[in-house]
Amino acid sequence: MPDLFPSLRFARPQPLRLVAALGLGLTLALSPMAPAFARGAPESFADLAAAVSPSVVNITTSAVVAAPTGRGPMVPEGSPFEDFFRDFMMPEGEGGQEQQRQRQQALGSGFVISADGYIVTNNHVIEGADEIEIEFFDKKRLKATLVGRDPKTDIALLKVENGGDLPFVNFGDSDAMRVGDWVMAMGNPLGQGFSVSAGIVSARGRELSGSYDDFLQTDAAINKGNSGGPLFNMDGEVVGVNTAILSPTGGSIGIGFSMASNVVTKVVAQLQEFGETRRGWLGVRIQDVTPDVAEAMNLAVAQGALITDVPEGPAKDAGLLAGDVITTFNGKPIADVRDLTRTVADSPIGEAVPVVVQREGDEMTIDVTLGRRELAEGEAEAEAGDAAPAVPSEVLGMTLKPLDGPTAEELGLPVGSEGLAVVSVDPASEAAAKGLSRGDIIVEAGQRAVVTLKDLSDRIEEAKAGGRKSLLLLVRRGGDPRFVALSIE
Repeated sequence: MPDLFPSLRFARPQPLRLVAALGLGLTLALSPMAPAFARGAPESFADLAAAVSPSVVNITTSAVVAAPTGRGPMVPEGSPFEDFFRDFMMPEGEGGQEQQRQRQQALGSGFVISADGYIVTNNHVIEGADEIEIEFFDKKRLKATLVGRDPKTDIALLKVENGGDLPFVNFGDSDAMRVGDWVMAMGNPLGQGFSVSAGIVSARGRELSGSYDDFLQTDAAINKGNSGGPLFNMDGEVVGVNTAILSPTGGSIGIGFSMASNVVTKVVAQLQEFGETRRGWLGVRIQDVTPDVAEAMNLAVAQGALITDVPEGPAKDAGLLAGDVITTFNGKPIADVRDLTRTVADSPIGEAVPVVVQREGDEMTIDVTLGRRELAEGEAEAEAGDAAPAVPSEVLGMTLKPLDGPTAEELGLPVGSEGLAVVSVDPASEAAAKGLSRGDIIVEAGQRAVVTLKDLSDRIEEAKAGGRKSLLLLVRRGGDPRFVALSIE
């Protein structure tokens, strides 16, 4: 049962460094050359801490886990504490013993968001637990039930029954936070009980591993046990949920990550209403529009989300095609893949939304009725792809061969698969630099299907005649398509 932080040791500087930083800030504020908006450190965080502390909770979870027998502490396999106890508290030679089942506790943090007892925390704090106990600031303890959870954003919603008189805090606007703004974290670090730390927003828009990641990075001290606790702005509003730290040792080194409140509020609203998330689903595979791809497609700017494949789903039903570049979705400009992924997820399910695309130099608007991602996940992916040799020919730094029946069968491709198989790639070529390798299948060139080597040669000549400097290829690898632009000069 994961207990505190993910094994990715995902945190505030040493006290002396913080003092030095604050001193520098004060010096800049007093300097005649300092910008007019420079500010010194807050005089104290005491009033803020006193105001919000009653809404912050410690969370203890319990579950039956496999644990080694012996004198060492019992921790769940894979827990972030496993290495700590093995290296520092378990005598040498006690690892790898016979396993037995035992009830194990874990600790985390959370915060109350309503008087009637809804509590937000991290999914990894409560995952696998069969008992959840909440300890409040006044030492009162209550059992909690799980309302719903979202592993994709690592958010969970709990509920306690207390007659509707609990102190609570409100969410703030994480998008309004600026790099350098002061923040305060609260939680239960290393099981030490209610604890406050302060720092600044170090960066915004950090991504770790999820499609919907939008983390505020902070140097406020965050440690194991702070998971699920709130990150406050100076108005006492929650602008983030403390989730992870980046550390080679597992301890705080000043790099902590809090899931932005503007992501959390949407998840919590759905968990509260439905007990689960309900995200929009477009049904396309996409990639960013790089400068070379933009040039090959004759796009004015390198932005938007380029569709690489359109399997069965809402996008195909609406008429979107591979090669379309989505520039606006449901009225919101799309800068890149991340923009589109989050915008689609937040868009209404079962309703038609306008999608603006660039297609072969023309702009058009297509209405798409979105499905629900949770229902679509797990459905069959598009056809797989790989490749092998036959009668090769050198083109654009690659040795290519038409994908015939025996080759497709050897590679385990569906009957009727067509394209050009990449037999080998010149290590010094642009194709190699852009990640093409043996086994890739080129299925389109210049946004037209290629089956023979002559097809590719014709596309190259057409691009040159049109004054293009590069040719856009659609390449499949293991069923995963992507566009690659290669120079033809």
